[in-house]
Amino acid sequence: MVTDLKAKYADILIRPRITEKASLVLENNVYTFEVASSATKLQVAGAIKIFYKINPIKIRIVRNPAKKVFLRGKKGVKAGVKKAYVYLKKGDKIE
Repeated sequence: MVTDLKAKYADILIRPRITEKASLVLENNVYTFEVASSATKLQVAGAIKIFYKINPIKIRIVRNPAKKVFLRGKKGVKAGVKKAYVYLKKGDKIE
């Protein structure tokens, strides 16, 4: 049964987002994850409960759009991303 739930939520969380801003908000017990573009708050909360066995207090989802870039004479596109801020209680941690 647990493996069925893990398979259901396997595509929701892509990876933890490790940036300077993510490390700053980590001090307030807020973890940042890149999530699937179709993910909802309820799906992200379910994935956190299944994989990390922690109940989040609140989840905020932010979508960063794709951007056109021009670097060294070449045009390109910087990929957009959807990320989730997961707020936890004071004593909880994600390993």
